[in-house]
Amino acid sequence: MTEPTAKVCHYTDVPSEVYGDGALRVTVRWIIDEEKDGAPVYALRVIEVAPGGHTPNHTHPFEHENYVMEGKGRVQIDGAWHAVGAGDVVFVPPNTQHTYVNAGDAPFKFLCGIPVSGLMPK
Repeated sequence: MTEPTAKVCHYTDVPSEVYGDGALRVTVRWIIDEEKDGAPVYALRVIEVAPGGHTPNHTHPFEHENYVMEGKGRVQIDGAWHAVGAGDVVFVPPNTQHTYVNAGDAPFKFLCGIPVSGLMPK
């Protein structure tokens, strides 16, 4: 792991990557992470879902903390759908089925915090 260092930048200065594994029209920017920044506890990502796109419908043994930056979306948590938009927060507990869908005609962007690999539950 990289030694932790302070970081100040605009999120668009961090390159985006195509989000795979069942996602459609989704990119991710690892704006604070373990590998590049030495973050010891949590990684922070910006997820961007283009119109008509969605994240995978999945579960995992760690939580998500989400903050919607812009756009309109829907999140399904354990089968229940919720409309979300700029300023909304979403907490997805560990081992909970979830997916995000762009529900508008503009990008749907949200912050997503997850634990770094060393703290991931087994």
